[in-house]
Amino acid sequence: MRKLTMTSMIILAAVALVFACAAPVSHAAAYRYNHAEYDDTDEYTVKSGDTLWLISLKYQVGLQEIIAANPQIKNPDLIYPGDKVYVPLFSTIKRIEQEVIRLVNIERANRGLKPLAHNWELSRVARFKSMDMRDRAYFSHQSPTYGTPFEMIRNFGLSYSAAGENIAAGQRTAAAVVQAWMNSQGHRENILNSTYTQIGVGYASGGSMGHYWTQMFIRP
Repeated sequence: MRKLTMTSMIILAAVALVFACAAPVSHAAAYRYNHAEYDDTDEYTVKSGDTLWLISLKYQVGLQEIIAANPQIKNPDLIYPGDKVYVPLFSTIKRIEQEVIRLVNIERANRGLKPLAHNWELSRVARFKSMDMRDRAYFSHQSPTYGTPFEMIRNFGLSYSAAGENIAAGQRTAAAVVQAWMNSQGHRENILNSTYTQIGVGYASGGSMGHYWTQMFIRP
């Protein structure tokens, strides 16, 4: 299923796929990072037994984002107690993304559906997709960087038995984008699909459309 509509400077698209769970592909996901994507950081003091990976899990922030924010760490595999690690928090972006999830679950509750659980790793994937659309000036489920949303989710290390994606551009607020999706049959079907159990939302500002939105849905 794919749907594309355009009204003024607002565009939407939805895609969904249900099939047997596939193992993650062997090659790593492509990462691109822009320091302007975060507006606040936390200074973490390394303790005995810490790794950057464990710190990333503690903060629910991608490992690559932490590495990019710490150019003073020459070897990411070697950190020592007392070292300072700067963790990008993405607080403003995450608040916007969480509001989308809250509004989506209200729509589901109004129809007797279970809420979708927030998967922070899936939100990270969705955020990279929104950034990619903004930075490469395209609007499509097919990314020139990451491929299809299904390939992208797998390549970021997440597995699923069912998956779907809604994208949008131009809406200024979480409420506006959720309303736009709910007003479109294909997007509404993804949001209200009882098969899905988890959601990730990614938001990026800037670019020719001003605001880029990605929702990803999965059932593990």
